[in-house]
Amino acid sequence: MKSLGLLSLVTCTLFAGGYKIPETSLNSVALSAASVAHSNGADAAYYNPANMVFMKNENVLEANLLYIGLSDVEYKSATTTINAKREDFIFPSLHYVSNDVSGMRFGLSVVSPAGLSKRWNSAPAIYSAEEFTLKTVEVNPTVAFKINDKTAVALGARAIYSEGVVKSTSPIASRDMDGDSLDFGYNLALAYKPTSELEFALAYRSNVDLSVKGNALLSYTGTLGGSVPLGTYTSSNSASVSVPMPALLNVAVAYTFATKTTLEFVYERNYWSEYKELDFNYGSSVNPVTNVVFGTPIAKKWKDTDVFRFGVTQKLDALTLMGGVVIDKSPVPEATLGFELPDSDSVSVSLGARYQINEKLNIGLAALYSMREEREVTNSSLNGEFSNANVLIVASALEYRF
Repeated sequence: MKSLGLLSLVTCTLFAGGYKIPETSLNSVALSAASVAHSNGADAAYYNPANMVFMKNENVLEANLLYIGLSDVEYKSATTTINAKREDFIFPSLHYVSNDVSGMRFGLSVVSPAGLSKRWNSAPAIYSAEEFTLKTVEVNPTVAFKINDKTAVALGARAIYSEGVVKSTSPIASRDMDGDSLDFGYNLALAYKPTSELEFALAYRSNVDLSVKGNALLSYTGTLGGSVPLGTYTSSNSASVSVPMPALLNVAVAYTFATKTTLEFVYERNYWSEYKELDFNYGSSVNPVTNVVFGTPIAKKWKDTDVFRFGVTQKLDALTLMGGVVIDKSPVPEATLGFELPDSDSVSVSLGARYQINEKLNIGLAALYSMREEREVTNSSLNGEFSNANVLIVASALEYRF
């Protein structure tokens, strides 16, 4: 179930309002991703490539190492209290901006835009989410053009590789899937700088449907709807599933004061309503009854969400200090909330710093802590409360200009 595993996995990550990871660089972690209008480092290639044409005429390369820690989410009902496993991940990212090439600037980012994992050890969670693990890698080349001294535009291509695992075990059924996928999209950006202090930006990333194909090991013992017992059925079959990585729009404004203090506000719209259902499809050899058990579409009906990001940057001599706040809403309605993604609204705070070692090299460290609200849920499968779903991100970076 190679394909199936991946997509399921995508839907179960516990992070940033859904399953996206908006922080892929040191600046984005330090500023709570309020780094769009005033992006002027190597990560401008990802967050606002139009800004590349306003940067100093040099090559800029940044290597990041990020840690993400997911707490052991607790679910409590009238009859049980269970905890998910704590999850810890370390992964790199890379951002590059070229020098001027015939009036154009080129960028390249290699990041992880979505993923992570959720694993449970106890019933009833293991019935649907014994393990959901997702890994994604996005390669995003971009090119930027200057329209005039105040305006620039950019476009880019998105290539996203995904792989994952999904497992579930109930008294009468189990599935073990893994899969991968390579899918494509695009991004657009606009930068407008009416004065040296004031900056505006628009950045759009297209929806990318993760269309995974692979194999699934399915096992079912029991009856369906009171019918004659089916007996035990086990089968290894091809499988496929599609889940959206939703489009997002950033509208940003930044202002730099004479004190070299920059304030930035970003309004972000996430188009999660693309995620209407999770529909697994299996090969023709699957028993019809078992196909009903595992292949019936699962309603999601997610909703579009608004995210508000605030960042502050203070430049000193060799030191740059940064901080941020983000207010994020969950796209998951109560009716379809489950153990795969016990998502809730959150408020995150962040801090970070860069130190300029010499004119070519600087290093930095940043951290973001996301505090997720407790969430009570009553629907057709759950009647309880999720809590302790907080997230910690730590980023380190080395940037080199040449």
